Amino acid sequence: MPTRDQLGELVASLQQERDELRLRIHLAGMEARDEYERLSGKVGQLGEQFEPVRDATEEAAGNVFAALMLAAGEMKSGFERVRRAIKDS
Repeated sequence: MPTRDQLGELVASLQQERDELRLRIHLAGMEARDEYERLSGKVGQLGEQFEPVRDATEEAAGNVFAALMLAAGEMKSGFERVRRAIKDS
């Protein structure tokens, strides 16, 4: 199971990718923009949810941590779809 530090690195990576895509999104079609907007909001929420989990006890944070990892993985896949849409346009 990944560690809290690994989740923190993943959150930071997602935030950086969000910011990089923001710079290129104006070239993309409307579908890619909609997907970006949906994911961008979720990255912000994920960052907010991560802070209290980081400081929580291991046992209590286990299930929340797993859910955050799943959400982060889904967002990473979504960003990959946006990146492909930008590349194709």
